[in-house]
Amino acid sequence: MKSKLVVLVLAGTFLFGMSAYAHHSFASTYDLSKQVKVEGKLVQFLFRNPHSFVHIESADGQRWAIEWAGGAQLSGSSIDRNTLKVGDPVIITGNPTRTEGEHRLRMVAFKRTSDGLSWGGRQGEVVD
Repeated sequence: MKSKLVVLVLAGTFLFGMSAYAHHSFASTYDLSKQVKVEGKLVQFLFRNPHSFVHIESADGQRWAIEWAGGAQLSGSSIDRNTLKVGDPVIITGNPTRTEGEHRLRMVAFKRTSDGLSWGGRQGEVVD
Protein backbone atom coordinates (compact mmCIF):
# COMPACT_ATOMS: atom_id res chain seq x y z
CA MET A 1 0.00 0.00 0.00
CA LYS A 2 2.83 2.40 0.91
CA SER A 3 4.65 1.67 -2.35
CA LYS A 4 1.53 2.59 -4.37
CA LEU A 5 1.24 5.86 -2.46
CA VAL A 6 4.91 6.66 -3.07
CA VAL A 7 4.50 5.92 -6.80
CA LEU A 8 1.40 8.17 -7.00
CA VAL A 9 3.14 11.01 -5.17
CA LEU A 10 6.19 10.74 -7.44
CA ALA A 11 4.03 10.62 -10.58
CA GLY A 12 2.04 13.66 -9.41
CA THR A 13 5.22 15.57 -8.62
CA PHE A 14 6.66 14.73 -12.03
CA LEU A 15 3.50 15.79 -13.89
CA PHE A 16 3.13 19.01 -11.93
CA GLY A 17 6.79 19.78 -12.43
CA MET A 18 6.46 19.43 -16.19
CA SER A 19 3.55 21.88 -16.39
CA ALA A 20 5.29 24.38 -14.13
CA TYR A 21 8.45 24.15 -16.24
CA ALA A 22 6.51 24.70 -19.48
CA HIS A 23 5.37 28.19 -18.50
CA HIS A 24 7.89 30.99 -18.33
CA SER A 25 8.00 34.21 -16.38
CA PHE A 26 7.72 37.44 -18.40
CA ALA A 27 10.17 39.05 -15.95
CA SER A 28 12.84 36.51 -16.91
CA THR A 29 12.44 37.24 -20.64
CA TYR A 30 11.51 40.94 -20.71
CA ASP A 31 12.72 43.99 -18.78
CA LEU A 32 9.47 45.06 -17.09
CA SER A 33 11.08 48.28 -15.80
CA LYS A 34 11.49 49.65 -19.36
CA GLN A 35 9.08 50.44 -22.18
CA VAL A 36 9.71 50.94 -25.88
CA LYS A 37 7.27 52.46 -28.40
CA VAL A 38 7.39 51.18 -31.97
CA GLU A 39 5.35 52.48 -34.90
CA GLY A 40 4.96 50.60 -38.14
CA LYS A 41 2.86 48.36 -40.38
CA LEU A 42 1.50 44.97 -39.33
CA VAL A 43 3.31 42.15 -41.13
CA GLN A 44 1.79 39.13 -39.34
CA PHE A 45 -0.75 38.39 -36.60
CA LEU A 46 -0.59 34.94 -34.97
CA PHE A 47 -3.76 34.50 -32.89
CA ARG A 48 -3.12 31.41 -30.75
CA ASN A 49 -2.58 29.97 -27.27
CA PRO A 50 -0.70 30.17 -24.99
CA HIS A 51 0.53 33.51 -26.47
CA SER A 52 -0.40 35.42 -29.60
CA PHE A 53 2.24 37.33 -31.56
CA VAL A 54 2.20 40.49 -33.65
CA HIS A 55 5.00 41.15 -36.12
CA ILE A 56 5.46 44.68 -37.41
CA GLU A 57 7.92 46.45 -39.65
CA SER A 58 8.98 49.87 -38.43
CA ALA A 59 9.65 52.86 -40.69
CA ASP A 60 13.40 52.07 -40.70
CA GLY A 61 12.70 48.56 -42.06
CA GLN A 62 13.30 46.74 -38.77
CA ARG A 63 10.99 43.80 -38.07
CA TRP A 64 9.72 43.49 -34.48
CA ALA A 65 8.13 40.44 -32.81
CA ILE A 66 5.67 41.35 -30.05
CA GLU A 67 4.41 38.72 -27.63
CA TRP A 68 0.79 39.25 -26.61
CA ALA A 69 -1.82 37.50 -24.49
CA GLY A 70 -3.30 34.16 -25.54
CA GLY A 71 -6.20 33.87 -27.96
CA ALA A 72 -8.71 32.98 -25.26
CA GLN A 73 -7.67 36.01 -23.19
CA LEU A 74 -7.81 38.35 -26.19
CA SER A 75 -11.26 37.07 -27.16
CA GLY A 76 -12.50 38.33 -23.80
CA SER A 77 -11.23 41.78 -24.87
CA SER A 78 -13.08 41.62 -28.21
CA ILE A 79 -9.94 40.80 -30.21
CA ASP A 80 -10.17 37.84 -32.57
CA ARG A 81 -8.20 36.44 -35.47
CA ASN A 82 -9.92 38.85 -37.88
CA THR A 83 -9.39 42.06 -35.88
CA LEU A 84 -5.97 42.87 -37.36
CA LYS A 85 -4.95 42.75 -41.01
CA VAL A 86 -1.57 42.80 -42.73
CA GLY A 87 -0.71 46.40 -43.55
CA ASP A 88 -2.59 47.95 -40.61
CA PRO A 89 -0.68 50.98 -39.26
CA VAL A 90 0.00 50.42 -35.56
CA ILE A 91 1.77 51.91 -32.56
CA ILE A 92 2.87 49.37 -29.96
CA THR A 93 4.27 50.00 -26.52
CA GLY A 94 6.00 47.09 -24.86
CA ASN A 95 8.68 45.81 -22.54
CA PRO A 96 11.93 45.03 -24.39
CA THR A 97 13.61 41.65 -24.24
CA ARG A 98 16.56 41.24 -21.90
CA THR A 99 18.65 39.83 -24.77
CA GLU A 100 20.78 42.55 -26.35
CA GLY A 101 20.18 43.09 -30.06
CA GLU A 102 16.80 41.31 -30.27
CA HIS A 103 13.84 43.23 -31.60
CA ARG A 104 11.19 41.64 -29.38
CA LEU A 105 8.68 43.15 -27.00
CA ARG A 106 6.04 42.05 -24.53
CA MET A 107 2.83 43.90 -25.44
CA VAL A 108 1.75 46.59 -22.96
CA ALA A 109 -0.46 48.74 -25.20
CA PHE A 110 -1.60 48.67 -28.81
CA LYS A 111 -3.21 51.26 -31.09
CA ARG A 112 -4.26 50.99 -34.73
CA THR A 113 -3.86 54.53 -36.06
CA SER A 114 -6.27 54.18 -39.00
CA ASP A 115 -9.34 53.99 -36.73
CA GLY A 116 -8.08 54.41 -33.16
CA LEU A 117 -8.71 50.80 -32.07
CA SER A 118 -6.66 50.30 -28.91
CA TRP A 119 -5.85 47.70 -26.28
CA GLY A 120 -3.96 48.00 -23.03
CA GLY A 121 -3.88 49.90 -19.80
CA ARG A 122 -5.07 46.93 -17.67
CA GLN A 123 -8.58 46.79 -16.17
CA GLY A 124 -9.43 43.93 -18.53
CA GLU A 125 -7.27 45.37 -21.32
CA VAL A 126 -10.21 47.29 -22.77
CA VAL A 127 -10.65 47.75 -26.51
CA ASP A 128 -12.05 51.14 -27.54
